[in-house]
Amino acid sequence: MVIRTFAQLDMAMVERPPLRPAVAGADDPATLTALANALAAGRIAGAVLAGDAEAIKRLLPEQLVGKVVIRRARDATEAAALSVAAIRAGEADVLVKGSVDSAAYLRAVVSRETGLRASEVLSNITLAEMPSVPRLIGATDNGILVLPTLDQKRAILRNAVPLFAGLSVSPLRVAAIAASEKVHPSQPATTDAAALRDEWAMGGGSVLVDGPFGYDVALSPAAAAKKGFAASPVAGQADLILFPSIEAGNATVKAWKLHGQARTASIVMGARVPVLLNSRADGTEQRRLGLLLAAAVLAGQGAIQ
Repeated sequence: MVIRTFAQLDMAMVERPPLRPAVAGADDPATLTALANALAAGRIAGAVLAGDAEAIKRLLPEQLVGKVVIRRARDATEAAALSVAAIRAGEADVLVKGSVDSAAYLRAVVSRETGLRASEVLSNITLAEMPSVPRLIGATDNGILVLPTLDQKRAILRNAVPLFAGLSVSPLRVAAIAASEKVHPSQPATTDAAALRDEWAMGGGSVLVDGPFGYDVALSPAAAAKKGFAASPVAGQADLILFPSIEAGNATVKAWKLHGQARTASIVMGARVPVLLNSRADGTEQRRLGLLLAAAVLAGQGAIQ
């Protein structure tokens, strides 16, 4: 069954083995509450918690007592390193950001000697559920790569495959966004979109890319038809929007939340395991949904191996 809502994803993940998170900077109330809720729901089996040990013990919800391993860390860098080490040792299968800063967290992930890098780049995907779109819609990259090159866009698309495989979305329909639907050498977003469209041959394969498209053409069948793209297998029915810059992707996702009544969850792809890069503004619900995305990624990795 193709998963179109977070509720459907929640139900589908009931059949999956519970996650084993490693948390960098676990002295964070929102993260610990999300873990306690996930444990109660059977979504996690326990966790490795790295950070200020005394603060973690003080904040630890009763449900997690006896279910977690606490690793003492002197600072954010050590907390991130200990969490990544837990993944490499097989003690955990998803990495979670708690109170540590993003820079220290990602440095530990991409370290060539001790990190978790599996792709040429790390990329962020935000998945949204909102009343105006009859499916889960993804945005990438809206959090890591400032102005991705064509090669980086290729990697971003490859990174996205396990998540959507875990959602049973096949083929994955990707709209490459630009300010114009015409290819102009002076607008790299349009030439990159055309190159990706040609490489991911339209009409076949597990990933279909088309563009350059305006945002309206990507999501509105009416706009796609009016602008002459009714025959496209992607226009008006995109599952994932590939943005040309971090500003475009970040602003769009924030608009979904502010104006589109969207529920969202984000995940970093391109590492050996799912990586959750929670914002300071994220609440318990977004962190819970992030864990569901991590479970979907692991399911997708298993399906395509």
